[in-house]
Order: sequence, then C-alpha cells, then structure tokens
Amino acid sequence: MELNDIVIEFIGTENYKLSPITDGLINTTYLLEDKDRKKKFILQKINHHVFRQPEVIVNNHLMINELLRSNNYQFQIIEPIPSLSNTLLVKDANDEPWRMLSFVENSTTFLTAPSLQTAFEAAKAFSYFLSIVNTEKLPVIEDTLPNFLNFEKRIADYKEALENAAPHLKENAKAEIEITNQLISLPDQWIAMEKSNQIPKRIIHADVKISNILFDQNHKPLAVIDLDTMMISTILYDFGTMIQSYTNRTHEDDGSANNNFNAEMYKVVKEGFLFYLKEKLTPEESAYLDYAAQVAIYIQEVRFLTDYLNGSIYYSTKYPEHNLDRTKNQLELLKGLRAYLDC
Repeated sequence: MELNDIVIEFIGTENYKLSPITDGLINTTYLLEDKDRKKKFILQKINHHVFRQPEVIVNNHLMINELLRSNNYQFQIIEPIPSLSNTLLVKDANDEPWRMLSFVENSTTFLTAPSLQTAFEAAKAFSYFLSIVNTEKLPVIEDTLPNFLNFEKRIADYKEALENAAPHLKENAKAEIEITNQLISLPDQWIAMEKSNQIPKRIIHADVKISNILFDQNHKPLAVIDLDTMMISTILYDFGTMIQSYTNRTHEDDGSANNNFNAEMYKVVKEGFLFYLKEKLTPEESAYLDYAAQVAIYIQEVRFLTDYLNGSIYYSTKYPEHNLDRTKNQLELLKGLRAYLDC
C-alpha cells in the first residue's frame, strides 16, 4: 500500500489534506483532515525498528484508556481509530504499521516550557495522569522497549563502547569520559533498590517531556499524549526525566552551555509532580526524588557518550561531534543540579 491507500483504508475517501508534523523523533506523523466529514485525525507510521511489536503498543493503549475511563479521568483521551476493515494497524508496502488517532481541536504543544507556570501545569497534568492509572491492581502492561530502563546494562554498554572506541573519539571525549567515570557509581543505589524491590513497580509514562501535553490557548492542559512507552517500572524515572527535560535553560544540542540548570524550574516541576502523587508515594520514593533526577540526567549523558564512542549509530546526528555536544550539555546540567542539591 502507498500512503494514499493507507489514508483511504482509514477514512474511505481521497478528499483529504495531509500535513506533516515534524516535532517527533521516532514515528512519522501527519495531521489528516477528512474534508468530507470536516474532521481531523492524527495519522502515524510506527517506527518498527524502535518498536518491534507495534501490536503491544496498541494493546497497552487500549488498556490504559479503559483504566482512565473507569476512573473518571477528566482530561481528553486519545482514542485509536479503527480502519474500514476494523483493524487498528494497517501495513504498507514495506510492511510498516500505520495507525490513526483522534485529534484534539484547538490544542497546542510546546517543545520547551514557556514559563514556570506552564511547566507547573505540565508536571501537575502528568501527576494527575499517573495517579489515575496507578490503581491497586495494575493491568498487564507489556514492555514496548525491553531493557530501556535497565541501567546496569546502560553502564555495561558504556564500558564496552569505551573499551572498543576509536582512539580519536576517546581523545576528543577525554574530559567527558573522566567525569563520567568519576560518577560511574551514581546509579548503583537505583539498581540495588530495584533488585531488592525496595521501591514499588508502577505504571509509568516514560516520556514525560512537555511536548507530550496538549494545552489550550490559556496554557491549561487538555490531554496527555504519546502512550507508546507506557510500561511497568519505578515512578522515579518519570520524575527524573521530567527534571532532565524541563530544567535545561538551553537545547540539549548546545555543547557550549554554561550554568544551564534552572533551579526555579526544578522547584515548580517537583511541586507539580507531587500535586496528585504525594499521598500515593512510599516514603522511599519521596526520599529518592532528588537522587532520581541526578540519575536520569547521568544516564542520558551516558547514552549520548556511548553512542559517540560507538561512532554515532543510534541517535540522529547533524555533524560528527553532535553526540559529544549533547554529552557536554547533560554534564553541565548535572553539575548545576548537584550544586543546587549540595551533593
């Protein structure tokens, strides 16, 4: 099937308009306007190189939606829309899966928080979402990205990349390697807590960047989107990556960043995250939030550095030192956070 055939399979007409949405890094996304019905949808090709089992994504999405509905969720729910053949996935000529999702009218997104208040609202929205889906009996959510949160493996992958890296890459990243090695034990407590079940397993979103919140024109949240990475893990990860994403004063590609940690943003994001979750978290979870923020930034830095040492084969890059610049940026962010926390 060509793209036109995919569209017809979902909406049954050639009277449509298709506009690319380029914000995402993994899937290929379009805004689809059915001119006959005067209705808009999201049409998306799932990246099957990243998500090897797209059926799992669909099944998880349906289960999460049912959980939201049954618990009187107040935000809008993004619904998978079946094709005319009553399937939620349609394969194209390259055997790549496509899906269609409901569209939220009069909504907007942000790549970075335009204000402290908007950041607070976003963190609060994720707090509400997570408080709703984490019921006493969790549904069987399958892992769409095996080993994604296996930090022990992340460190092992880094050490292997360092051992096998080309000499010029190691030389270029000499300073960053030194700092990374000095902090190599930072995730150890996290790994130990997970292995000993010291912290509970919960449903997490696992991609809590602000662009996964739809806002109205007054910057009030309308919906939490992109449920592809939903999994069972520790909720500390969602808080940590929220801090990693929201508190950076610069773009993560900025390798010359100096003092890029925003302490005021940290405070409001933490307040928003705890808004609905404070009473649900265990004492251990609450006690390790600041630590989780450090680990999340460190692990992201390690991933960038690992890819750089491997020859930049995972992340999309625009120039040879792109991943090294990303590494520098995360190290500066971590430095600022640790100074703020007086570590």
